[in-house]
Amino acid sequence: MENKSPDKLNLTITGMTCTTCAKTVEKAIKNIPGVKYAAVNLATNQAFIILERPLDIEEIKKAVEKVGYGVSTSPPEDVERKRYKRTLRNLIFALILTVPLTMLMILHMVGIHVPGFYYLELLLTLLVIFVAGIDVLKGAWIAVSHYHANMDTLISIGALTCLLTSVFRFAGFHIESFGTIGAMIMSLHILGRFIESSLRDKAFREIRALINLKPKEARIILEGEEVTIPADHLREGMLVLVRPGERIPADGLIEEGRTSVDESMISGEAIPVEKDKGSKVLGGTLNLTGLVKIKVEKRPEESYISEIIKILSEVQGSRVPIQKLADRITNYFVPVIITLALLSFIFWFFNFEHFKPILEKISTKLPWVPSTSRLGFSLFTFVSVIVIACPCALGLAIPMALVRGTILASKKGILVRNAEIIQTIMDIKYALFDKTGTLTEGRPVVVFQNLPLEDLKKVVYFERFSNHPLANAISKLLEDDLTFEGYEIEEVPGVGLIAKSRSEEYFIGRPENSEEYLDYLNNGGTVVEVRKNGTRIGFLVLEDKIREDSLTAVKGLKEMGITPVLVTGDNEKSAKYVAKRLGIEEVYYEVRPEDKVNIVRHFQSQGRKVLMVGDGINDAPALKAADIAVTVSHGSDLAIENSDAVILKGGLSVIIDLVGLSRKLLTKIKENLIWAFLYNGVAIPFAMIGLLHPVMAEGAMAFSSISVILNSMRLK
Repeated sequence: MENKSPDKLNLTITGMTCTTCAKTVEKAIKNIPGVKYAAVNLATNQAFIILERPLDIEEIKKAVEKVGYGVSTSPPEDVERKRYKRTLRNLIFALILTVPLTMLMILHMVGIHVPGFYYLELLLTLLVIFVAGIDVLKGAWIAVSHYHANMDTLISIGALTCLLTSVFRFAGFHIESFGTIGAMIMSLHILGRFIESSLRDKAFREIRALINLKPKEARIILEGEEVTIPADHLREGMLVLVRPGERIPADGLIEEGRTSVDESMISGEAIPVEKDKGSKVLGGTLNLTGLVKIKVEKRPEESYISEIIKILSEVQGSRVPIQKLADRITNYFVPVIITLALLSFIFWFFNFEHFKPILEKISTKLPWVPSTSRLGFSLFTFVSVIVIACPCALGLAIPMALVRGTILASKKGILVRNAEIIQTIMDIKYALFDKTGTLTEGRPVVVFQNLPLEDLKKVVYFERFSNHPLANAISKLLEDDLTFEGYEIEEVPGVGLIAKSRSEEYFIGRPENSEEYLDYLNNGGTVVEVRKNGTRIGFLVLEDKIREDSLTAVKGLKEMGITPVLVTGDNEKSAKYVAKRLGIEEVYYEVRPEDKVNIVRHFQSQGRKVLMVGDGINDAPALKAADIAVTVSHGSDLAIENSDAVILKGGLSVIIDLVGLSRKLLTKIKENLIWAFLYNGVAIPFAMIGLLHPVMAEGAMAFSSISVILNSMRLK
């Protein structure tokens, strides 16, 4: 059967070692017809792809393999674990040979000559480079065979050049042998890879911890009997039995029993939540006290926690605008470095005798500087430049900071779906808020109604077809099992609901004249008017409590120089009441969905960046139009789909946390880039004039990469 991929796809890429590799894979995927967007993340080895049409995954695999890399169908954590073990095995083999060889080289340098040293050096260096370093050589060959260069290219050139000096010395040429240095370069590079792999593993433990919250097995009730099946095989409608102390395997409703549930992974609150029949429960949460039977509402792959894991994986593949600068630089970096290394070799080869007296004086202070051979010193500078300039730190500078930042944001209560907002949010000048369900709790209750009973029953029945918070409140007025045949029901976003039959038509929604309801509106109430065949027959008054932290969010945004604006489809009085309570000075009321879009564009036309916060279907167009769209987790699927970030817990005040985290994260990214550029800018000239030993260069390169990762891990 043909394997078709979904609209969005995450694949694990194997064989990448540097940012050039990631760019090559990304370009190959983008060139596939039907691929709308592709981003490849070196730090996570993940490719995030958005498709324009259903696409055979095998076609993507072939495109990636064609440029020399692989696609693994195993989970990312399994791929990383295999890579870790392979790197460890290669490292142990390399160190077993390189450490004693290095000790022999030191003895040889201080005048204690070991018989057969050059034979042993050549043999052990060959084993280190072509056995322990085989993956590095493969990576270099893949790059060269596809007309580009990467970090493995530089390391391979440096190590093989050192090996070549050993071969020349063995063949009788009177030059200094750097064979041991070649083995050291390869071993240190493998050590750097091992440390990076270990640190990456630490960075992703948070995601794996989420994955571990998903139970592997579930007990279902089948024909009255208890049957254990893999949790991944659960389907909608199945009845699951969950005992105290077990994790709930899927999102659903309690059909039987009463318990308390630990939802701290979602809400951040340690206090258990009481649940009884009809209560909603989420997969991954912990059942504490009672035995319950749960009717599955969503498959495990569609559950709340699965969506969080999916979005975290997606965001790690996205990029911030500053990444473009790093990409442009790295595109030219490797060719420039190879050119500088060649120029250094040529310069010293033809000018060595002229500078030899100076080099001899320097070697008395810096004993690692060779001063006896023209070819030897030229090769010395060539290798040093190649090794010191490996752009590994540059490739990791941004992805590692993003991985750390987005995981911290999710812990704080906001799930970042688009990493670009990390940088864009710094330029936000206006924050537009919907009212119902955003600034307010979204759980309004009916406090007054004056409808005839028969009409009230129909209104309650009609409102059960809507997902609007006001409709949900009205639909709960009566618990009767109501049914009225022959009506066509249409919801007009921002206006109300229309129910038509052959003989009558009901309208339930915005009043024709709000002035008639001033007493209710001035006290924060929302009025829903009911008209039958065009004539008003009554109304309902609902109240929606303002969220406790809405005031904190509005106040915090003002302190940051961001102007809060209320944009709601509600009436003037209700809108102004909420705005006054929260200190919002600019208010737009009785706004249709298309008008919300125009308001967003109005502020954007002034050259301002706009953040939009909403939760309903009617907010989706405005969320799409805004520079940054934030929605709450209980919002409509359409609103969430059009958002850049989702508030999971903690209320609107976490937007303040997001701004603060973005500032810290951007600072970390800049620190990483400055360190990577400064390191190369300072070190390369020293390598070109022969003052930097290749071993020092390799150690500094590894230290630079590790420093970038550790600096990202320090983000709190």
